Amino acid sequence: MKFAGRHVLAELHGVPAETLNDQPALRAALRDALTGAGATVLQLVAHQFSPRGLTLLAMLAESHASVHTWPDAGAAFVDVFTCGDAADPDRAVTLLAEALGARRVHRQSVPRGETGQVEEPMGAGLHRVWQVSEVLWSGHTGFQDVLIGRTAHGVTLFCDDERQSAEASQLVYHEALLVPALLLAPQVDQVLVIGSSEGVVSQLAVAAGARRVDHVDIDAECVRACARRLPYGYTPEALAAAERGDGPVHVHYADGWAYLAETDRRYDVVVVDLPDERPEDPAAQHNRLYGVDFLRRASSVLTDGGVLAGQAGCATLWRSETLLRSVERFGEVFATVLHYGSDEHEWSFLAGTHRAVEDPVRTVTARLPELPYRPVTLDADALRRGAVLPHATRRPR
Repeated sequence: MKFAGRHVLAELHGVPAETLNDQPALRAALRDALTGAGATVLQLVAHQFSPRGLTLLAMLAESHASVHTWPDAGAAFVDVFTCGDAADPDRAVTLLAEALGARRVHRQSVPRGETGQVEEPMGAGLHRVWQVSEVLWSGHTGFQDVLIGRTAHGVTLFCDDERQSAEASQLVYHEALLVPALLLAPQVDQVLVIGSSEGVVSQLAVAAGARRVDHVDIDAECVRACARRLPYGYTPEALAAAERGDGPVHVHYADGWAYLAETDRRYDVVVVDLPDERPEDPAAQHNRLYGVDFLRRASSVLTDGGVLAGQAGCATLWRSETLLRSVERFGEVFATVLHYGSDEHEWSFLAGTHRAVEDPVRTVTARLPELPYRPVTLDADALRRGAVLPHATRRPR
């Protein structure tokens, strides 16, 4: 048995007042509806209010159901929650509404437990609901809650309920993050990746000519779960080789801040790929890797002309705070900053270098034909379009 169930919340309207105050009739209607929907009623209790109104509670083998009536309004609140697949809570609400003669029914169904849905926070008072048809792996790693499951976008990675990548669009995301930086850098030989647990960026960097990629991630359990379950990025065999340092990719399970303090290597490109900044949650350990101090530390390991690229948030008006802050921070640290807004719409990326590049857009579009890696999801026109920062970032705050 999986820890999973379905919770149906409903309001019945247009029910005769006398029906909503008739305890024997309501008890019979609720029992029949639950039994007809496949549930097993263990006990049913009711309380009569004065001067009118009823509350009924049914204890089920599958969980519970309740009805709270408002005769003066001709309405009732109904709540049916069942675990497993034997009972159908939606069917129970339908049967009860028919028995009571309801004229209108408003309902919502909430999958709960190991399968069902993920509610991704998009902004204040706004969530996006992902239907998850199958959970492939889930757990708390010590750093974050991770879920890998099948959605309409294919196999999808969620960290703390935020979608990090999906089979259908992961290449759009990862090319948008890495390719502009590769094109802005004078050379691509040594690359450092901080975060990006899937391993796609490491593979793209090698395809673009990097002889060594150091991949630093604090969450070993997440990286290994991605290699086992995601159909993109590292395979288990490739990850095992990278953990041994056998080949161009070297995986280090460490805190990115600490790694930068200890390394004596210099990199042509540094990539910082983290979940979105969460200023509302001071305990989110990755927030510190968005600040100016971290950008300065990361830029200190760059070669002459090297480029730092980072996930910088979202341009959408109601969730653009991270992007607004990131543009200011990059502008404080780097002489040249190049923006790329991806075709996925939600994600913006910034690439910065201490070199003063007179026309960075012309530079990257001119170098595109020479890049050993051939991008699939962007071209010169996309680079020109994506370089335009949202209006909100170009006006004084």
